[in-house]
Amino acid sequence: MKEATEALSWEELENLTEKESDLINGPNNSYSFLRLFGQDKSSIRVIFYRDRHAWCPYCQKVWLWLEWKRIPYEVKKATMRCYGKKENWYLQKVPSGIFPAIELDKNLITESDQILVSLEKVFGTLGMPLEDPEILNLRNLERKLFRAWCIWLCSQSFSEGQALRKKQQFKIIAQELDNRLSNTNSQWLDSSLESSPKSFPGSLDIVFIPYLERMNASLSYYKGFELREEFPNINNWFKSLEQLDEYRGTQGDFHTHAHDLPPQMGGCWFDHNKNQKLLSQRIDIGYGLGEKETTYKSSKSDSPGKIALRRVLKHRNQIKKVNPLGSEFFDQPLRAALSRMLLKQSFAPAKGSAIGLRYLKDRVSVPRDMPLLSARELRKALEETAQIDGPVQGPSIPIRNRFDQNPLDFLK
Repeated sequence: MKEATEALSWEELENLTEKESDLINGPNNSYSFLRLFGQDKSSIRVIFYRDRHAWCPYCQKVWLWLEWKRIPYEVKKATMRCYGKKENWYLQKVPSGIFPAIELDKNLITESDQILVSLEKVFGTLGMPLEDPEILNLRNLERKLFRAWCIWLCSQSFSEGQALRKKQQFKIIAQELDNRLSNTNSQWLDSSLESSPKSFPGSLDIVFIPYLERMNASLSYYKGFELREEFPNINNWFKSLEQLDEYRGTQGDFHTHAHDLPPQMGGCWFDHNKNQKLLSQRIDIGYGLGEKETTYKSSKSDSPGKIALRRVLKHRNQIKKVNPLGSEFFDQPLRAALSRMLLKQSFAPAKGSAIGLRYLKDRVSVPRDMPLLSARELRKALEETAQIDGPVQGPSIPIRNRFDQNPLDFLK
C-alpha cells in the first residue's frame, strides 16, 4: 500500500462523519441515558443503574430484558471498582456497591435475578416465567456450565492431564446445552413472540447470554478452544442473536473480554498450545477472529468505520490527553490512523508514535466506546499505522485492575 504524506485534518475528518442514529428510540446502544421506544417520557417507571463500562454481565441481563420487552427506562451509570472508584452517590443508594440495581415505581431492587422476577410481575413474562420449574432446571445448567468454565479458566493446572480433565468436564456440560438447543422448536432456548411476528429470545436465553459470550472469548484467548466450532447448535444460537440490534448494542468483543476478565475473575490461566498462540495474537493485534467472534455484516447505512470515527471525534481531546505521547505529539498519528481507516490508504505517522497508537488500540472497549465491528476497523487501522513506525509496543495491559480505563478521565 502506497503511503500518503499528509493525514487528513480534523476538519476533513469531520466532513466524513454521518449523523448519529436516534439514541433514544433507535437501535440499542451503550451511550443513551434514556430509552423510550417511541413512547412518551411520562411512561417511564424504571430507572436502570448499570456500570459505565457497559461490561457487567449481570447488568447485561437486565439491559437485554428491558430492550426486548421495550420497556421505557432511564439509565444512570456508576463505575465498577475494577475500573476506578465507586461514586459516593451510588454507595448511598446501594451500600454494597453491587450492579445492577433498578428503581421500579420508586422501589429499589438489586440482584439481577430478583430484578428480572420483579419486572416479570409488573410487565409480564418474556417467554416462560423465570420461576417455572423447567426454567429453574435450565438455570441450574447455566450455573453448572459457569462453574466448569471458572475451574478451567481461573485455576492453575499442574499437568497436561489435569488441564485435559477440566476441559472435558466443561465440554460435557456444554454438550448438554447444545443438545437442549437442538431439541427446541426455534433458534432460542425459550422463544418469545411478544407482539411481533418475529421471534425473540426469552428470559432463559438472557440468563445464558452474558457468560456464554465471555466463555466464547476467553476460551479462545487463553485455551485455544473454539466454542462455536465445537458446538454447532450453540453457534447457530449466537448467529441468531447477532442479527438482533438489541443484542449487538450490549455485545463485547474478544479483546475487551479477554483483558477485562482477569481482574474480575481473580486471574486467567493459559493453556499454551499452537492454536491458543495463534488466536490470542490475532485478538491482541486487533484483527479479531472474524465469524468466530460475530457473523453480523454491516449495511451501507451502518458503516463501522464512520461509526468509529464519530466516537473518536467526540472524545478526541481526552483520547489525546491520556495518551502516553501527550496531546500535542499524538495528534498527527491519531489523524493518520483515522485517515487510513476511512480512505483505505496508508498514512505515515510521526516517528516514535507506535507506542501511543498501540496504547489506544489496547484500550478501545466494546460496547462502551463503539460496536464490535467499528472497534475492529479502528484497532486494525491503529495497528497497521503503528507498524509503519516500528515494533515498539504500548504499556502492558494491567491484569490486577483496569484503572487504565478509568471512565472519570472522560467525564471531566
